Amino acid sequence: MKTVPLLARPRVQRVLYPVLIGLVLLALWQWLVVAMELPPYLVPSPLLMVQTLFTDWAPLGSALLVTLKITLLSFVLATVAGVLISFLFVQSKRIETALFPYAVLLQVTPIVAVAPLIIIWVKNPVAAMTVCAALVALFPIISNTTLGLRSIDPDLQSYFKLNRATRWQQLVRLRIPSALPYFFGGLRISSGLALIGAVVAEFVAGTGGSGAGLAYQILQAGFQLNIPRMFAALLLISLTGVALFVLMAWLTKLALGAWHASELSQD
Repeated sequence: MKTVPLLARPRVQRVLYPVLIGLVLLALWQWLVVAMELPPYLVPSPLLMVQTLFTDWAPLGSALLVTLKITLLSFVLATVAGVLISFLFVQSKRIETALFPYAVLLQVTPIVAVAPLIIIWVKNPVAAMTVCAALVALFPIISNTTLGLRSIDPDLQSYFKLNRATRWQQLVRLRIPSALPYFFGGLRISSGLALIGAVVAEFVAGTGGSGAGLAYQILQAGFQLNIPRMFAALLLISLTGVALFVLMAWLTKLALGAWHASELSQD
């Protein structure tokens, strides 16, 4: 059996190529900052950004935990609410027709416009920011899961009806397995949106002290013209988003890797 070279394997290439591009961009960034003698308060170099990340790790690390907590809570809330709403939509086309426009309305309304109201109505800052971030992450789960629950094989549906399967049996044994690839696709999108929603909610809330997240650190660094710390906080947000996406991809592989064509066709 012919052995595939390590660098020719798709799994290695999926990691290697983005890492190489990232290293080239960082090297170009470092060279431009040094060559143009840009001051740190305007554009810090990547080396200074990483150095600041280590020296200011105490406030940035605690802020990261706060943002991560809000992100995970809002993501779980959006997932549970989105799945339940999707289950409701597939019970009747009339229910979906009547309620789906309101889900779209929720999606297109800017969260920065409604976040102040939510923060006023919900007294607990963490709960208020969780609700705001969950609203941002909700729609992809509703849309993808509803589409998946409706994308069933007509022959299998006829077979279930022929055997007088109940609505519950059709949901558990036919619709949910068909919807899983769509559901996990929605999770990949919503995990990043939950992080964005958490940061936006923190910006609007503007809470400081021990309960401050990365958005407050960015605001504070901006007021103090501490641009290297601002870039370090942005780096943490970006790395958190990438980590969430990789986690969702791993869960997708875990759930679908043994039986679904979308995962079996890879490498």
